[in-house]
Amino acid sequence: MHSYRILIIDDHPLVRSGIRAMLQLDADLQVCAEAEDIQSAMRAINEQKPDLALVDISLKGGESGLELIKNIRQKHPDLKTLAVSMHDEETYALRALKAGAQGYVMKQEGTERIREAIRCVLDGRTYLSQTMTQTAVDHLGTGGVPRDGSPSSVLSDRELELFELTGQGKEINEIARIMSISPRTVEVHRSHIKKKLGLKTSTEIFQSAYEWLRERGMKP
Repeated sequence: MHSYRILIIDDHPLVRSGIRAMLQLDADLQVCAEAEDIQSAMRAINEQKPDLALVDISLKGGESGLELIKNIRQKHPDLKTLAVSMHDEETYALRALKAGAQGYVMKQEGTERIREAIRCVLDGRTYLSQTMTQTAVDHLGTGGVPRDGSPSSVLSDRELELFELTGQGKEINEIARIMSISPRTVEVHRSHIKKKLGLKTSTEIFQSAYEWLRERGMKP
């Protein structure tokens, strides 16, 4: 029997343990490594040569799983990736596919749905929930993201990442460290966010980001 090597990338040890326990129910699915941030994930990919990487959207230190997926697509184009996240599917599923993932499944779906998603991606197909499939057909073909004026629609991946970090109360220098950019670049991104969302001050950005996170059940 052919065995598939699975890399679990998540910043929560209990989540990694739960996914590992679930995969142990399938004799042909072998967890070859675990990682909690981009650096350890890329190191594990180079050393372990997995067939599939399960990637959370939010990683240790506020790092972006979307950026990791983009790195994987660039450096390891044959490695399949499946985003497994608690983040709102409507906000992130299409972004994950555009970044290079072969599927998106929410952790809340339960073990059977996650196993179904893993099998689907390993089989060379794309996995999305039924509610997201038509949206993907409508928008990915034109390279677009649904435009409704919300932050998830009008902001770029990096701007949305910075917007979330702002809503979590992180200051400019901390955001710069997490995103591996300069404080000056943080300010430039904030200027773009203000313009796109019709905001005038840094306080308004924080208030808007805080409310946006709270409405989606994402802990500010």
